[in-house]
Formats: sequence, C-alpha cells, structure tokens
Amino acid sequence: MLPTPHPPVNQLLQDLLSELKKLLGADFAGLYLYGSLVTGDYDPEISDVDLLAAVTHDLNPAEFAVLETMHLQLMSRAPQWDNRIEIAYVSLKALRTFKTERSQIGIISPGEPFNLKMAGIDWLMNWYVVREKGITLWGPPPAEIIAPVSKEEFIDSLRDHARSWQAWIDKVYERPYQSYVILTLCRALYAVVKGESVSKIQAAAWAQQELPQWAGLIANALIWRKDHPQNTDHAATLPLTRQFVSGVVPLILKT
Repeated sequence: MLPTPHPPVNQLLQDLLSELKKLLGADFAGLYLYGSLVTGDYDPEISDVDLLAAVTHDLNPAEFAVLETMHLQLMSRAPQWDNRIEIAYVSLKALRTFKTERSQIGIISPGEPFNLKMAGIDWLMNWYVVREKGITLWGPPPAEIIAPVSKEEFIDSLRDHARSWQAWIDKVYERPYQSYVILTLCRALYAVVKGESVSKIQAAAWAQQELPQWAGLIANALIWRKDHPQNTDHAATLPLTRQFVSGVVPLILKT
C-alpha cells in the first residue's frame, strides 16, 4: 500500500528510502513519516515532508558528508522539494534516552541546511507523534524503538513550547510566520483541552468556535499560510498577532 495519497510525495519517499539503504547499509535502522502527512492537513503546494531516520549510532563525519551530498543532489534533481523536507537522523540510543539525555542528531529542515545539533526532551512532541501516529516506511514499528511518552508528558511539553512563544513572538515578523504561530497555538490549546493532537486546520476550526473574539484572525492565518503576495505589509498585523499570543498562551498554561 502506498504511504500517502500524493504520488509526488510517494516518489520522493521511495527515492529517499532507496538512497538511505544504499548509503547507510546496516547502520540504517528505520524511516518514519509524520507531520502534516499523517495529521491530515498536508497541502501539496506548501507543506513540508517530515521524517525520522533512525540509525544505529551517531553519524560519523564520513556518514554526514555522504548524506549532505545526497541531500544536495536530491534538491538539484527535484528543486520542487527545496526547503520542504525535514529529516532528523537520530540514533537508537537517543530515541530511548531523549527524556533524560541530550544527544547528537543530524537535521535538515526548511531554512536550515544539513547540520548536527544536540537534542533531548525538547523533541518529545515530535517523537510522541511519530510513536503514536507515524507511518513506518522501513524498519520496526516506531513504538519498538522510541521510549514511551505518556499523554501527560506530551501535554506538559506542549505547555512548555507555548510558554516559549511569549519570548519568541518578538522575533516574529513575516506574515507566514505569524500564521504558523497562531495555528500552532490553536493546535496546542486543542490538545490540552481535548487530550489529543489533531491537524492545524482541525484545531483552527475548533478554536474559531471556542474563541470567537479571535475567529477573524484565525481565519486570516489559514489564508496567510499559503498566500504570500508581494508588497505585504507584515507589520500591519503584528500587534494583533502578539495580542493573540498574550491571550491564548495563558489559556494553554492553565487548562
């Protein structure tokens, strides 16, 4: 069975899987799809493809180099995917210990070239979604290699993430990023109230009903996520976006 209903995505996943098997060999432990393609709000025009690649050990310099070359060549062959792929290369040990230890991961994501960084419990939300809803493209089921994450731990992580937006909002400017913040907080509020993670579009529809005073802004955020006209006055909507953050984050923290 094909992993998604989108032929271009399926071709991309097939190509990536083939390359990773060839380049990593026995050190390649699994490949898992998550993000909008499994939560239900994938947009063929703008959405990212989110993947976890499990490896048997931290990437060494030689492995990093060949993977970096592979990603550059992929973007050259298929420029439509440039800046729309996120792959985290994470060791099996890191996937078992991320709640108590920080470990090296390799990551390429929109706006971020392939690089190494340290990650730990700050990635709990991602690994929870992979564990609970991820699609296995290669390897064992994700629950067999990712440490258990309770719903309470997931909700606590969402609250921590929401709390951080109170500081980060001052760094937000462009309209699509404003949209990302608004819709992310809608999804966080839905999760803490309902106890489950849904797509941003589903959460936005619910939040418009629950927060009628913000219904117009949320509706605009759904437009901004894909409509990027030239000469946009990004600053014009910043005050309202910041008011939304100031009003909704406390709701997430106290629910």
